[in-house]
Amino acid sequence: MLELSKQGFFCSQILLLLALEGEGKENPDLVRAMGGLNVGLGYSGNICGALTGGCCLIAYFAGQGVPEEIPDQHCNELIRELVTWFEQEYGTQFGGCDCAHILEDNPVNKLLRCPQIVEAVYAHVMEGLMRMGII
Repeated sequence: MLELSKQGFFCSQILLLLALEGEGKENPDLVRAMGGLNVGLGYSGNICGALTGGCCLIAYFAGQGVPEEIPDQHCNELIRELVTWFEQEYGTQFGGCDCAHILEDNPVNKLLRCPQIVEAVYAHVMEGLMRMGII
């Protein structure tokens, strides 16, 4: 994760890069699109990119990609579960689920908190996907 961050990628992008790497795939278009979530929706500081990226990670595995594809019945359930978990885990701890609360206007917190949060979100999502038999 640290190496990806050093290459200029952010939380949401890192989550999808980890999934793609696990599948032995590359998808620069998807990674580029995930950049819209960087630093709380386009550098606005709004909702954490690890949370929104985690929702996208779930949809990557369980959502619909082509008209004839049927999304997994558990997709939205897993997304809601992730949001609830994130709110309880981080929203409560930091007073909100946005970058401003999580980072507390301290750039050092980006180095201290973000990698741990991304790692926890990735683990939580993958566990949920496995539990539901999606991966």
